[in-house]
Amino acid sequence: MTTASPTIRSPRALAWHRRGTAFVDFCRQFAQHRAGMVGLVFLLIVALIAIFAPVIAPANMLDVTKLVDVQRFAPPSWEHPLGTDHQGREIWVRMVWGARVSLLVGLAATAMSMIIGTLVGLSAGHFTGFFGGLMMRIIDFFLVLPSLILAIVLSSVLSRGVWTIIIAIGLTSWAGTARVVRAQTLSVESRDYIERSRALGAGHWHIIMKHLLPGVLPLVLANTTLTVGSAIISESTLAFLGLGDTTLQSWGSILKNAMDVSAATSGYWWYVLVPGIAIVLVVLSFTLMGRAVENITNPTLRSR
Repeated sequence: MTTASPTIRSPRALAWHRRGTAFVDFCRQFAQHRAGMVGLVFLLIVALIAIFAPVIAPANMLDVTKLVDVQRFAPPSWEHPLGTDHQGREIWVRMVWGARVSLLVGLAATAMSMIIGTLVGLSAGHFTGFFGGLMMRIIDFFLVLPSLILAIVLSSVLSRGVWTIIIAIGLTSWAGTARVVRAQTLSVESRDYIERSRALGAGHWHIIMKHLLPGVLPLVLANTTLTVGSAIISESTLAFLGLGDTTLQSWGSILKNAMDVSAATSGYWWYVLVPGIAIVLVVLSFTLMGRAVENITNPTLRSR
């Protein structure tokens, strides 16, 4: 009687199997965090609203030429669920379309910030000598610069648009991530398997991609969910200051229009309150997700 030989897997297949198992375990632990799940569900709802904005609220509902008979500054009612603005446009329609720009800027700017911060942080932590010191001085330079003021300067110099805001936020908000990644890189560098890799002849690229990057990714992931909220607030601030694209709807541009007509002092509270609450809820949802991810990836926080 012959016995079946066990299946021999390649090292690459074993590595992908471990990653898949770790991902499943991460999802299972994340599902047990009520606050994180609340934030995730809320963000999924907002994302679906943004994706299906043309179906939920057709673009012609924003055409002011077709709103001649609509009451301006109408308070919330059955006919106008969230009220109307100074041109008779429904606030809820503008909020639906504004979710697209706000989420796009928040996610894209955060992705740019995380990529730059991770690369610079890994370089500053792994390399020593002149290059490592130069990377650290660059990080310190961007840390002491007021990121919002630098973003305002970039947005005012470049042509106005969504991608200009994304670039401005992404290029000015990576230093904090780089500092955190550098500290984690130094911690991973001190471990024994890094010394063994060097002794076996591993180069810089192998050590960074195979050992350091997987070691800092959980921290980068947790920091990403926390940074998205800051990027959304920055986009709202830049749009509020009139540096956004006036042809597109965003929650910041709604607040800008409310300021232009003195809605807060004129009694049009819904014009300010609705986009303000939306921004707070989205930022809070990303924060709840970030705390849940940080709790999972950081073993010292699991028992607290």
